Amino acid sequence: MAEQRKRVRVGSDALQELIEELAVRLQRSVVVDDPLVRLISSSQHFGDEDPVRIRSLLQGRADAQIIRYVLDQGVARWTKPDFVEGRDDLGLLTRYCVPLRERGELLGLLMVVAPDGTLAAEETDAIARAVPAITAQLRADQLAADTGDTDLREALLGLLGTGETARAAARQQLLDSGALPDARHAVVTVVQVSRSSEPPGQVELALRGALERFRSTRAAEGALAVSQDGAVLLQLSAQPMAERELVEQATTVKEALTAYLETSAAPVLGIGGSQEGLADAWTSHEQALVGARAARRLTHLKGVGIWDSLGELAVLLQVPDHALTPSLLPGPLRRLLDSTGGQRLEETLACFLEHAGSIPRTAEILQIHRTSLYYRLRQIQEITGLDLDNGGDRLVLHLGLRMRELLAEHV
Repeated sequence: MAEQRKRVRVGSDALQELIEELAVRLQRSVVVDDPLVRLISSSQHFGDEDPVRIRSLLQGRADAQIIRYVLDQGVARWTKPDFVEGRDDLGLLTRYCVPLRERGELLGLLMVVAPDGTLAAEETDAIARAVPAITAQLRADQLAADTGDTDLREALLGLLGTGETARAAARQQLLDSGALPDARHAVVTVVQVSRSSEPPGQVELALRGALERFRSTRAAEGALAVSQDGAVLLQLSAQPMAERELVEQATTVKEALTAYLETSAAPVLGIGGSQEGLADAWTSHEQALVGARAARRLTHLKGVGIWDSLGELAVLLQVPDHALTPSLLPGPLRRLLDSTGGQRLEETLACFLEHAGSIPRTAEILQIHRTSLYYRLRQIQEITGLDLDNGGDRLVLHLGLRMRELLAEHV
């Protein structure tokens, strides 16, 4: 028997032994994945390894394309074993998949390689007998790993909350416990996921899985709090984190969530500005929430809103959703939009204001003669009743156009 012992030490030794025993009994490769199809424990193999298995062993996880394919089979909702059909183009052999559940909650997936898509009755019986012990050990491992997470989560949420007294107490708790250092720079990233048809707990698990992609490699210290539809990540460092690094992190999280969740989940991320240590981390959190709101409303941000890049939109996004309606547009701007040729005049006004009222630059960008530009600007002043040489009148129109942008791009 040509076989290779290749273990990934993620699950406990006890779980590994159970997996090995079943694999030897079946003379087939056996794997336990979590509900996101991420490798927990893997047996030796028996000449039945495929490219997917090899990559999973080397990387500790399957490729995003494989994860999405398996999840698309509905395995997270399965209540009984079935086969996940192989795909030659993905390098995937057929697997017998057993959902490992405790009181209805999906803890993981037991995968047995079955290239021809069949198993003998004695093989399925052996798997069924092994499942209770594997499930129990998997739950024990998860409970052990979760020890202390709740206290840290509560302290982090207290630190980022609105109550000054609660923030001070949470800060002291985190410092006394040694959970976090009081580094000079603090940045908060928030992740929000829309309600979707995912099974209970799947979104929370997906968030944990996505965020751990960079938690283990980042230079900053940090803490994470995850809920059923969102997550908060606090990062602390001696030097300010570069915006490029924060955006790369956010992009990594978004890509991972795309692999783990259905497209209807529509995740968005907000990145707050750098603040002074733990004491002011709550300010970065408030800014990150505004960034996430911007990412939700403005499609051109591609799901990632950065406080420091929002400019005046950061102010407008403080307006509550129920009040963020066309009624907020200034009356003069509404008259312009409703006028004959309103779209052309709106574009002219926007270009003029964006370039600080520069006639040469505006005419160049619009590719029109300056005489035509002066004519349009006179039309705008006549319709709106405002003076484009007056700073206050310009501000009214400019903020109105920004508000219109928020309303127009809202998805």
